[in-house]
Amino acid sequence: MLASFLNNRSHPRDVAVMRTSQSPWRPSSTCSFWSRIVTVHSAAQHKRSPCPIACTLDILGDKWTLLLIRDMLFGRSHFNEFCRSPEKIATNILADRLEKLLAHGLAEKYTSDEIPVRDAYRLTARGRSLKSVLEAVTKWGLANIQGTEIRMKQKGN
Repeated sequence: MLASFLNNRSHPRDVAVMRTSQSPWRPSSTCSFWSRIVTVHSAAQHKRSPCPIACTLDILGDKWTLLLIRDMLFGRSHFNEFCRSPEKIATNILADRLEKLLAHGLAEKYTSDEIPVRDAYRLTARGRSLKSVLEAVTKWGLANIQGTEIRMKQKGN
């Protein structure tokens, strides 16, 4: 039934409706779990256009995702380290964006060596390939936005 629902949806607003309604095939105790599956599946299949810029922005275009990638490039890997970034991302948004990075193959979750029984996150090769994009955005920001500066240091320095 889930596959049937997913295959018959062609627009993210359909998923939004699904997320807010109760469904007979989805127990209420797992609402959050099922809504994440439906959202991730829809996001992976739906493209509003074939334009590579539009498709990339659908994945990276919110104000938090590139900052999480930046943090991972600087060696941050734990949820609490991401929370301590100067931009002060809310924990619910952080959890959502980490799931998004995992779903699109830009990051992976692993068991932390530093903090036992805690999950950590790191970029995949696909995620690390965005380093040049962040370097270009950094260069542009330094040249065109007065008062910007690089303050973040590599973890451990």
